[in-house]
Amino acid sequence: MVKFSKELEAQLIPEWKDAFVNYWLLKKHVKKVKLSRINTKTNHDYGVSIFDPIRSFIHRLPFSCNAINDHPPDQVKNAISEQNVESGEDEDDETELVDHLYSEEDEVKEFFEKLDEELDKVNQFYMNKESEFLERGDMLNKQLQILLDLQQVVDCRRRSNSFNSTASSTFLPSYSSGRTSDSETASEYSERDGGETQTDEVISALEKNGLNVVGAATRAKTKDGKPKMSMRINIPATTPTRTITAVTSMLWEDLVNNPKKNNQYVNRKKLQCAEKMIRGAFVELYRGLGLLKTYSSLNMVAFVKILKKFDKVSDQQSSADYLKTVKRSHFISSDKVVKLMDEVESSFTKHFAKDDRKKAMKFLRPRQQKDSHMVTFFVGLFTGSFVTLFAVYAILAHISGMFSPGTEADYVETVYPVFSMFALLSLHLFMYGCNLFLWKATRINYNFIFEFQAATALKYRDAFLICTCMMTAVVSAMVLHLILVSKQFSHSQVDTIPGILFLIFIGVLICPFNTFYRSTRYCFLRVIRNIVCSPLYKVLMVDFFMADQLTSQIPLLRHMESTACYFLAGSFKTHEYQTCKSGKLYRELAYVISFAPYYWRAMQCARRWFDESDVNHLANLGKYVSAMVAAGARLTYARQETHLWLIIVLVTSLIATVYQLYWDFVKDWGLLDPKSNNLWLRDELVLKKKGFYYMAIALNFVLRVAWLETVLQFKVGLFESRLLDFSLASLEVIRRGHWNYYRLENEHLHNVGKFRAVKTVPLPFRETDSDG
Repeated sequence: MVKFSKELEAQLIPEWKDAFVNYWLLKKHVKKVKLSRINTKTNHDYGVSIFDPIRSFIHRLPFSCNAINDHPPDQVKNAISEQNVESGEDEDDETELVDHLYSEEDEVKEFFEKLDEELDKVNQFYMNKESEFLERGDMLNKQLQILLDLQQVVDCRRRSNSFNSTASSTFLPSYSSGRTSDSETASEYSERDGGETQTDEVISALEKNGLNVVGAATRAKTKDGKPKMSMRINIPATTPTRTITAVTSMLWEDLVNNPKKNNQYVNRKKLQCAEKMIRGAFVELYRGLGLLKTYSSLNMVAFVKILKKFDKVSDQQSSADYLKTVKRSHFISSDKVVKLMDEVESSFTKHFAKDDRKKAMKFLRPRQQKDSHMVTFFVGLFTGSFVTLFAVYAILAHISGMFSPGTEADYVETVYPVFSMFALLSLHLFMYGCNLFLWKATRINYNFIFEFQAATALKYRDAFLICTCMMTAVVSAMVLHLILVSKQFSHSQVDTIPGILFLIFIGVLICPFNTFYRSTRYCFLRVIRNIVCSPLYKVLMVDFFMADQLTSQIPLLRHMESTACYFLAGSFKTHEYQTCKSGKLYRELAYVISFAPYYWRAMQCARRWFDESDVNHLANLGKYVSAMVAAGARLTYARQETHLWLIIVLVTSLIATVYQLYWDFVKDWGLLDPKSNNLWLRDELVLKKKGFYYMAIALNFVLRVAWLETVLQFKVGLFESRLLDFSLASLEVIRRGHWNYYRLENEHLHNVGKFRAVKTVPLPFRETDSDG
């Protein structure tokens, strides 16, 4: 049977952990009560003494922590051991408390004092969150009513015969704004005499909701003398079109200093965007209410369990009255959360699911993906197949002499880029699977941080399955290629095998059918699109996290360049692999590929600085610029091995490495805090053993200086050179996977510090007062 402490630790909300009742602390106080009773019982075994009154008086003094020494400590410990054998509890914690015992009455009193503190803490947190969610619910209801009224007005105007089809969107001068990522728009529409009454009623409703609408009597007039209305709707600049519009609007206002000249429109498409934003806000609200309901029930069970433990060790039923107090507490007695959940369900079903409750529940209560034993089975199957095939490949390569000096050049230059590309990708997937496993094991809420849907998010078993499946296919192709080469098949036929394999993987990646983890594949493609189009897309956590992965996969991108050139240029037919590498365009493109990941990441930093006005993002941008310069210097030195370029490589790489190490340890991991309670780490640590963090710092430092191999220039053969390059690229992938865990751990602790377990969704309609 699982202990309740383990069950509570597994079910509590990670971001609210500090707000839960401290069950473990209360459990220690219960143990103190039990030990004090053992102490009293042991004293009674000595019989009556003339010093008993004096001993009793000393026990009651505040400083009488060592009162237990009045009798042999071995007898107390023996009594503890006997009770532990009967109850099945560990005695380590209890024997540590032997030297810190008070009398039984004092221990009981201290227990209930701590219980009061925990009850007050739980109540206060629950009330704060309850009021926060109730306020958010009122705001959402108001936003929903505005949306419904606007949809009614726009539909009414669209049905009107006198409404100009080219002016289906309504117009009003937009408000002046500072530097913002929101698209501030306004609407104006002429009213037809027959529809004025209905429209006025809607406008009146909008004004009651705080929207900036000019009254019927004082409303401004169009050129035709008809009234117009104005409003503000904020659509976040998350796409290139909205970003360009927002930047253009800002520049126009700064240059012309006349925001009234900047006229934009609100149409049905923008109302659909507003509807999507409000729908997402309702989903997050419902999720937050569900978490708060779970918080209430888990704390109630914890109080019941700890009071039962107290009754058991104290041989009394005094906790019954206290349990009544707990049940009367606000976090148990209040029904506002349940009522609001019912209201959200009703509103969401009516307005966003067309009264289809089953459809609404798919959004509000998405089903959790269940672990499948078949996935585990196939992981084991493909792992065994991969090991077997790789052994077969090694034996065949040795027998056929593929890596002998006479044949290694042809084979390595044609096969190495393709298969190394797949191997590095598989290694990265394996490291990501390890990350997912460790994040789950240490209760790091990576789905919330990355904003993944729990129902479709990739799990560590799935990542391992994709990895082993990919490597099994790659090694199978390598074995087939080697067999055909040894059988003297023509190179134009044999060398198409890597190309076919590459096309198969591309086809699987973009396959539109709902198979092979389609949601994950499309999410990956969407993130890559956001990265390549930086800074036009709004940067999310998953976007810059993936961009950081690409900075560690520059060798993979270079292999993609070689593979594409080899097949597109038709070199596989003539087997002239030097055709690509001798071309000027190929050499220049190598600089572009080496710079691209750092450039994308730098543009993301620029976009985040534009959105958040945080100078730290500009400092982070400088880190990627320095890495870009160092990468260019090393690439040039590989072609021009002069003393001048050697000095440039040393200087630029040293600056970039120091910059990167500082950012890794201090900014990304939050370590090296000289004022921390944990020496040169940070106050909050997820892993219990500090040694892991010191080892992580040392390992990251060593792998960050792997660029020294470029300077040392080991004199080895072609095959050994390629193997060395692959090994260094693999070490960088391993370093990135190792970096990933501590980066997300720091982000998780940041959310825990702010008790942030629910995403804040921006709302589209801004009230008049907020405009200043």
